[in-house]
Amino acid sequence: MSTTLNASIEVDVPVRVAYDQWTQFESFPEFLGGVDSVKQIDDSLTHWVVSIGGVKREFDAEIGDQVPDDHVAWRSLGGEVMHRGRVEFTPKGPDETKVDLEIEWEPEGFVESAGAALQLDDMQVKSDLKRFKKFVEEREVPTGAWRGEVHGGQPTSTSRTSGTSGTLGTDPDLNL
Repeated sequence: MSTTLNASIEVDVPVRVAYDQWTQFESFPEFLGGVDSVKQIDDSLTHWVVSIGGVKREFDAEIGDQVPDDHVAWRSLGGEVMHRGRVEFTPKGPDETKVDLEIEWEPEGFVESAGAALQLDDMQVKSDLKRFKKFVEEREVPTGAWRGEVHGGQPTSTSRTSGTSGTLGTDPDLNL
């Protein structure tokens, strides 16, 4: 049986900064608990290594829909791990953004099922958003950005920039 988790937080950065940081999937281990690594394979494919309750899992995830400064939606590929989610970004002012996160996943085995039953996964997601808030507010600029769009799992445009680290180029709108 799948579990759906919802969490929201307001971050004190412009919507572009919050969104651009979220597109830097390889930085997820810095603020997402249980995520050991994320590797960006191409514009719409990532490879994840996660450890939950002492159980290590690896899976690929496809970005199915992505629109700059609005949302990113993804889903796992293959049948071993069921994980999908959507994060939405809503400007609340020039320097404030509401981040809404929804994750659906399929707990496997006793440890994951017990954790879900005790709502430990819900607490983890809320804690992760708090760490994202701290991470993005302390940096003030994203570690990079991907300003392209994805629809139906297919990139329709590509635009990569880097923030304070990275080698993909710079975006003058980031004031670097």
